[in-house]
Amino acid sequence: MFNSAEFRLSITRALGDQLAESLDKLMPAPLDLVNIAALAPRPGVYQLYEDDHFVYVGKADNSLPARLTEHFAKISGRLHVGRMTFACLYVEEDLHAVAPEKLLIARYKGDGQAPWNNNGFGNNDPGKERDTTDFSKKPRHFDVLHPANLDWVCDTIMPGRYRAANLLKILKEALPYVFRYQQAAFHKEVTVDVSSDRPTADELFHGLARAIADVEPAWQITALPGYVIMYPKKGPYPSARRTYP
Repeated sequence: MFNSAEFRLSITRALGDQLAESLDKLMPAPLDLVNIAALAPRPGVYQLYEDDHFVYVGKADNSLPARLTEHFAKISGRLHVGRMTFACLYVEEDLHAVAPEKLLIARYKGDGQAPWNNNGFGNNDPGKERDTTDFSKKPRHFDVLHPANLDWVCDTIMPGRYRAANLLKILKEALPYVFRYQQAAFHKEVTVDVSSDRPTADELFHGLARAIADVEPAWQITALPGYVIMYPKKGPYPSARRTYP
């Protein structure tokens, strides 16, 4: 028998276990603006739950409430936010160096947890290269499971006549998901009538697309799983959910 052996201490694994244990001790709170505003603007890690099922772990390098507010806005355009809860920990250490969310992801993924991680939830605007993606090959992608809500009520847009350029800008700011479009000089000349005092995104897309197509028929608005785009027709968009006009 030898009187020596190897010992390997995994500091990172120990840290991941400690973070997970601390989060597990917390009672998740509803993901709403009141609870988010009650948080201190400090860095940390957090977990999201959908119908009490753990779905996502993330980090906030600067401010937990700022990051969770972004998630609240995105989720509100996909599913009922009343189904969502969260728990979080303030972490004062250098998050870039420690990468706590990666430690937690590595720990949970082996158990089949945190399904929203590495599945499209954390993305903002995915960029033009995603527009032609065939999502039939990604049935568990977040955007497929929770597509952008085209029936979202844009109650900040009042009835009236708008220049297309102005309405595009207002609509982009009003929607809780990405609406990306190409600007063109003729948008300043096209007018769009909004008759409803609570127009849906779908109604506004229809109105915009019809008005613009009357001048430039090559233009089209396309609703993809998680966001909406407007460009001169390029396609094909294999995962288009709806096109306007």
